[in-house]
Order: sequence, then structure tokens, then C-alpha cells
Amino acid sequence: MHAQPTQTNHPTPPTQPGAQDLPVRRPRSWRQDLSASVVIFLIAIPLSLGIALATGAPLQAGLVAAAVGGIVAGLLGGAPLQVSGAATGLVVVTAELVQRYGWRATCAITALAGLAQLALGAARVARSALAVSPAIVHGMLAGIGVTIALGQLPVVLGDRPNISALENLAALPSRLADPHPAALLVGGITVAVVAGWPKLPGRAGRWARTLPAPLAAVAAATAAAIGMDLPRVNLPQWELRVLPALPDGPVLGVFAAVLTVTLVASMESLLSAVAVDRLRAARSDGEHPPASLDRELAGQGAANVVSGLLGGLPIAGGAIRGTANVKAGAATRKATVLHGVWVLVCAALLSTVLELIPLAALAALVMAVGVRMVSFAHIKHVQRHREFPMYAATLGSVVLLGVLQGVAVGIAIAAFLSLRRLAHTRITVDADRDCHRVRVNGQLTFLAVPRLSRALAQVPAEANAVVELGGSFMDHAAYDALQTWSNSHRAGGGWVTLRGRHGRPIAEPASTHVCRPWTPWHNHRCTRTTAAAKPGVKHSGDQQLLGGVSAFQRNTAPLVRDELARLAREGQTPSQLFLTCADSRLVTSMITSSGPGDLFTVRNVGNLMPPPGSDGTCDSVGAAVEYAVEVLKVGTITVCGHSGCGAMQALLDTSAPKPGAPTPLGRWLRHGRPSVARMQRIGRLGRGEVALADRPVSDDVERLALVNVLQQLDHLRAHACVARRVAEGALRLQGMYFHVAEAQAYVLDERSRTFTAVRPEVLDAV
Repeated sequence: MHAQPTQTNHPTPPTQPGAQDLPVRRPRSWRQDLSASVVIFLIAIPLSLGIALATGAPLQAGLVAAAVGGIVAGLLGGAPLQVSGAATGLVVVTAELVQRYGWRATCAITALAGLAQLALGAARVARSALAVSPAIVHGMLAGIGVTIALGQLPVVLGDRPNISALENLAALPSRLADPHPAALLVGGITVAVVAGWPKLPGRAGRWARTLPAPLAAVAAATAAAIGMDLPRVNLPQWELRVLPALPDGPVLGVFAAVLTVTLVASMESLLSAVAVDRLRAARSDGEHPPASLDRELAGQGAANVVSGLLGGLPIAGGAIRGTANVKAGAATRKATVLHGVWVLVCAALLSTVLELIPLAALAALVMAVGVRMVSFAHIKHVQRHREFPMYAATLGSVVLLGVLQGVAVGIAIAAFLSLRRLAHTRITVDADRDCHRVRVNGQLTFLAVPRLSRALAQVPAEANAVVELGGSFMDHAAYDALQTWSNSHRAGGGWVTLRGRHGRPIAEPASTHVCRPWTPWHNHRCTRTTAAAKPGVKHSGDQQLLGGVSAFQRNTAPLVRDELARLAREGQTPSQLFLTCADSRLVTSMITSSGPGDLFTVRNVGNLMPPPGSDGTCDSVGAAVEYAVEVLKVGTITVCGHSGCGAMQALLDTSAPKPGAPTPLGRWLRHGRPSVARMQRIGRLGRGEVALADRPVSDDVERLALVNVLQQLDHLRAHACVARRVAEGALRLQGMYFHVAEAQAYVLDERSRTFTAVRPEVLDAV
């Protein structure tokens, strides 16, 4: 509302992304997209040929899939930086389809799966597909990776692969005893370059790493294979007569094949789109709308229809290519489309060069990709969440039975474990000298209410009781039973404390009204004293404060007493120093979700950090910084400004006493003069040094608050202890801005001088 007059008087304010940005950004984005398209093209060529080799399809089918995935899915998809091509996750499925139905029927199944994806995209079910447990998805991908690696290892050893993973594993000892030396050498070179290329040291290594590792590996292996008698890539002339044909076989089997391709291709594409979108959002290059997963699913479907009709492999979005696209600096979907164009040009003009590549090099490359699909980070993650049985069952079933059967086994195991966790609740009662402890391990549902009631009945009247709830959920029936007993026990003179996991409260029924102890900043009536609640008694600040303290002692103290006792014994070890304003509306523990011992907080008027050399009246802040850096060894210092800051308003208000006036406030505000001078200097230069990524800066008070954060960070760096720890890499400085009315935190990117809104965390699905 207040920005319109400013825009009228100043059509292109320096802090707002106006029309003047468009002529600058467009050629820059074209350059970024062109560069990124070349990078992913160089990755796509060897990877597409290797996937085609692994499936037993014509090698040219991999190039067709790469070109169609880049152009069709790139134009129609909902994740602009996602790069689609021959699906790594469908290698096993496609190989089985080629073996069972033949190549032309496999093309028809690919096209039918694309039609199914189009229907699913139109039905807007993409988000619901992500409801499958990550343990099952990663188990499926790991199982596919193991099968790929076992299937390509015989080719690296100079032999032909068998149909199943078990047959390849059984034949492995004899193949290792008598390998083909040349094929083994070429495969070893490929794997070594793929593994070592990202770790090349020095300036020469940094320049060399601009060439993608897959291309470098295949190029090195091809050069080493000159003069060797090895099978090599054969690209026959592509002809339109290789059209899809309906498969011969039972209708149910064909339906299962289409369903499998649809399921795996869709899951791989959607998970990759989420991962790429997260990487894209993490870049500080402006605001981007989130990926449209339904549109992405429809775009993948259209690409599979076209690829199947043209004789290409099934297509899916790939995390490897998408991640490389983001890291290469791609700005729009033009990079993806251009990479598809380069694949077409390469297939048409450079087929002779491609035919020099040994098949053992492509097999080793795909084998390395398969091994990387078994991620130890994912194994640790699922183990930490007690989901390893689902992961292991899915992985083993995919290797032994197939992809669709493996996913079905994983879902069945997940359902069984969920029901077991829901129904399995262990309740014990321990009688100590001072109190009775009732321990509940598991979820509290109506199924456990009879056992809970029997356990609570063992607690004598007027006894001290502690009920420890080890689960993360209880339903209305369990909550009502527990609350009824607690009220009755307290009425009889007993003492009851309820504790959740790690001393925290557990989830309660959504309709139950409770004044939650972690929100005492809110003006709850229940934090008033009894006297203030009586009619005719005027409510005052001291009564609110005493009421809050009373609520803390009643609700929160029993929950945090053990944690505070531990901190009292061990001392404080905060991870960061938080320097912010003394404004009462800025609740640091609330906006940082921190608890006792987490933050070493320094608050003053205007979140000012006097530089070294100021007079002795300002030693308080400097002493706190020195103590935090030298004694507590914090790893981060955050300077946080906020909207509507009275100190910033006073610095700008010409009618107010000048900073430096002979009053405590005036003397303190003189430390804000450098921030005012910096903002005025920016105005004279006619450029914007600070900006908000999501919206224009609203007024001069907000602009000064943002500039002040930058200035105080510079003052921090002037302190010797801070400069030394930063130089050692042991300390990081960061800026933050909190808009009170929006309840929105912004984090500073010092390179672009832009404050970007912190969004709710997106779970990494890949």
C-alpha cells in the first residue's frame, strides 16, 4: 500500500527488481543455459549408450531417449531444471521386457506407460505418489542398482551377462578366474576415472573437473583401447520401420509390464524433481515458483509416448543429470531442451566417433552408476528411523523377484511394522522410595487403555507419580483415561508429573485445548494470577509476569527440570552467539526454536556491535563477544535486525535527539551512525546494496535495519578474536532479519547482499 507513491515518483528504485533487470538477465540466462546444456549433453551421451547396452536394446535407442527426454519433457515438464533421458531405474525392467517380448513390443509398452502417466498427471495424483515410504523407494533403487552392477560386471570381465542377478552372481567365480585382460583393463580405467575425477587436486584439477567425469572416463578408456580387439559401439542407420508392435502374451502380463514401467518411471521422475527443485531453491539467484509435479508427470508421459513411437528407451527424470544441470548454473528449461538438440546433432554427425567406444567402458560406467544407487547415507537414515527392515526387504525382493514384486513386498512389510508399532505398547510400573514411575513404551491408543488403567490403579492414593510416555502419539480414548486418572489422583492429594520423549510433551488430540507451556509469550488468560482473574481486579504487568512464572512452575518446570539439572552440572556449550535487538516483540527462542543451552544471546537497543576502539562504556557487548568466541568456542555469530525497530526510527528521525546527545540512549545510538552514513552513501550512488528476495523493501526504516545488519557484521570482523577464528575456518558470521508482522525470518547472502525468506523445510526424498 505504501510502495505505490514511491514507485510513481521513482519508476525504477534501485532495490526493486524492475523492468531494467530484464535486458540484463535475459542474455545472462541464455549464456548460463547454453553452458549448462553442453555439460549435461556430455554426461548424457555415454550414460545413454551405457543404459541401452545394459538393457539389450539397440544402442541408438538410448540416444533417442536422451533427445526426446530433453526436448519433449524439457518443454512440457513442470520442473524446469529437471533433465530427462533413458531411465536408470528401469534398466532391469527394460532388459526383462526385451528378453521376454522383443524390442518392438517393449517400445509399445513404453508408449502405453506414457499414456498412463498422462492420465495420472491429468488426475493430479503426483503428490500422493510421494506418500510411499522413502525406505521403500530407496530400497527399490538400491535393489535396481545391485542388479545393474551384477549384470554389467560380466561385460567388464569380457563375457556376456545372464538373465537374472542370481545367475550372474553364481557365475561370478568362474568369470573372475578367467577374465578377458583387455576388457578388464578398459573397465578398470573407466571405474578409476569415474571415482577419482572429482577429487583431482590443484588448479589443473579444477580446470579438468569442468569436463564431466563420465565423459572423461569413456574418453580415457577409448584412448587406452586403441589397437585392442574389443566389441565396440555399433550404431546402425535409424529407420522408421522399427515401429512398436503390440506384445504377444497374456493380457495380464502386459498390463503388469505397463504398470511396472509407469510406477518406476513416475517415482524416479518425481523424486528427482523434488531433489532438483530443492537444489534450485537453495541457490540465491532470485525467486522461483516450486515445481509442478502433476505437470512434470504429464510431461514425462508425453516424452515416453514419443520415445516409444520412435524406438527409444523408457524415459524418466534423472537425479544425476538434474543435479549436474543445477550445479552447471542452468537458469531456465532452455538448458534441458538444448541438451536434447545437441544429442540429436551428435547422433547425426558424430556416429563414427561414438563407434570407437568399447562396450566394456560403457558397461563399467553403468556398473559404477548402479553401485552409487546403493547409498550408505540412505541406509544410515532408514536405520535411524527404525525402517531398515523395509529397506532390506525391498532391496532383496527387487534383486530376487523383480521391481514390482519387490515394491509390493516392501509395502507389505511397512504395513505390518506400522500395525505392530501401533498395537505393541509396553507399560511397566516401578515403585521407588519417593515416587511411583509408570513407563509407557509405544503409542497410546484405545487398544492400550485397559492395560494403562490397570497400571495406573497400582499407584497408591496420595503417592507421588511420574508417568513417562515414550511414544509420539495418543488418541482421544487414551488421553481421556490418562487425564481422568490424573485429575482424580491430584484431587486425592497425590502429585502427578507427565513426561514425553526426552522430557517433551507428546502429541495430544487436536480438539483438546491446552495452554502449551512453550508459548508463554502469548497473552493467555491462564497465565494471569488468581487475583487478577477475579471480577473488578485490574490486570497489570506484574500480575501477568507472576502468572507466567506460576504457569512455568506448574507446566514447564517438571518437563525441563532434568535437562536444566544436566546443564547445571555440565555447564553451557552453546553452538552460536545470537546478537539481536532488545525489542519485546522479538522472542529469540521462539523464532529459532531453541531451548536451554542452545543460544548465547546478547540483546541491546538496535542490535548494535560497537567496533573496537570505542570508549569503555561499550565494553559490555565486546566482552560478551570475546567470551562467546574465546571461552565458549561458538561456531556461528548471527546478527538479527527486525522490522519496526525503534532505534532505526530514532536514527532517521530528524526531530529526535541526535545520536551522541548527552543521555545514555543518545550516547549508545552514536554507534548506529555508520549504518546511516552507509545507507546515505548508497542513495547518493543510486544503487541498491541491500534487497529482499521476495518483495521490495517497504520504507527507509526497513532499509536502514537491513543495512545495519551488514554494518554490524563488518564491526564484528574488526574484533581481533573474531577475525582470527573466521580466518581459521572455525567461526561463521551470518545476518538475519525478522519481520514481526509477517512472522517471517530472512537470511542474508552476503555475496549478493540479498535477504532471502526462510521457508518451511522440504524433506529430501532422494
